[in-house]
Amino acid sequence: MASLDPVLDKDGVRLTIDDSVATVTLTNAPKRNAQSPALWRALTQAGQSLPGTVRVVVLRAEGKSFSAGLDRQAFTPEGFDGEPSFIDLARGSDAELDATIAEYQAAFTWWRRNDIVSIAAVQGHAIGAGFQLALACDLRVVADDVQFAMRETSLGLVPDLTGTHPLVSLVGYARALEICATGRFVTAEEAERTGLANLAVPADQLDDAVRDLVGALIAAPRDAVIETKALLHGVQGRTYEEQRGAERAAQARRLRGLAGVSD
Repeated sequence: MASLDPVLDKDGVRLTIDDSVATVTLTNAPKRNAQSPALWRALTQAGQSLPGTVRVVVLRAEGKSFSAGLDRQAFTPEGFDGEPSFIDLARGSDAELDATIAEYQAAFTWWRRNDIVSIAAVQGHAIGAGFQLALACDLRVVADDVQFAMRETSLGLVPDLTGTHPLVSLVGYARALEICATGRFVTAEEAERTGLANLAVPADQLDDAVRDLVGALIAAPRDAVIETKALLHGVQGRTYEEQRGAERAAQARRLRGLAGVSD
């Protein structure tokens, strides 16, 4: 992607925008892009900062690892500067804890908005919160050295950053349960074979592969992509007959739009 002045550059997150393509980069390579509440707030802000011209958002990371997951400092009594530790959070009320987790989740929810297509370019380790951040995107292109793992259960926790729904949707309940419960690594080969990754390429070809995919997405008419994404998003909540009706309605809107006929 083009090197541009960042729209946002804080707390391990940098956002740059090149016309219709935005790039969100995790920038804390020395800590393998470990995640914190400050980073999650910066990701949320990145999503809120996108202008209407953006059609594709690329999520990438500097360094050898996409993200090693939650920064273990969260589990220390002192936590992060200016932040309540997870120990403090656990002592709060159910409502307070629920609201805090919902705030964290906001960093992971905007990637599937219907008006954009998001692509995670993943190399090296994508562990726990890192795995869930990759899962938050619509598409994943991975380097052949990628290692996904959902390690929350080994810490006595559950995946709570929106990753469970896309994981089950992509690989099915049984495989998702096995991946989460064992915390094992998922390699690039398995990720591509099972649908976790759209494409796996040698590490030195990752940027080129993402650039090609971005170009193909931008080439398609924007309104048709938005309608198609919304149509596919709704599949799980509809019966077969309901989906047929949704297809008819969406196509009618597109035909009227192409013909310049208002509803």
